[in-house]
Amino acid sequence: MRDVPADQLHQYVGTCLGRSDWLTIDQGRINDFADATGDHQFIHVDPERAATGPFGTTIAHGLLTLSLIPSLMSQVMVFPAGMKMAINYGMDSVRFIQPVKVNSQVRLKVDLTEVSEKKPGQWLMKILATLEIEGESKPAYIAEPLSLCLL
Repeated sequence: MRDVPADQLHQYVGTCLGRSDWLTIDQGRINDFADATGDHQFIHVDPERAATGPFGTTIAHGLLTLSLIPSLMSQVMVFPAGMKMAINYGMDSVRFIQPVKVNSQVRLKVDLTEVSEKKPGQWLMKILATLEIEGESKPAYIAEPLSLCLL
C-alpha cells in the first residue's frame, strides 16, 4: 500500500498498480469458507465426489475468491495520504471466467480505473481486479470493486 496526496490520485487512473503475491487456495481454506457460509456443495468440500464431476477436483467458492480482493489489493493499492479507513462500497460488475481448483496459486492484478471526490475528505476509487491463476491463460474473474476512502 502506498500513500499518495489525494490531489495526485488521478495520476494513477488508467494504470496497472501491480500484482499481489501468489496465494495458494488449499482445501482447508475452502472448507473454512464453506463452514462460515453454510455452502457445503460437494464441488467445494467433497474431494472424492468432486473428482468425478466436471472439474475433476474440488473448486473454491466464487465468493471466497472475491473475498480475497481487500487483502490482495492492499499489497499494491494507492490510497489518499491521511486516510483513516477504506470502506467496501460495492461492486459495479463481476464476471467469473473459470473456477479456481484446489491447490491453485492465485494473484490479483489491480488497475485503478476511476477516482472521484464524493465530498470533502471522501474519495471513491474504482478498481479493475483480475484474479490470475498460475499456469492458466484465462483469469478466475474480472471484477470492479469500489472503495470509499475516508480522510
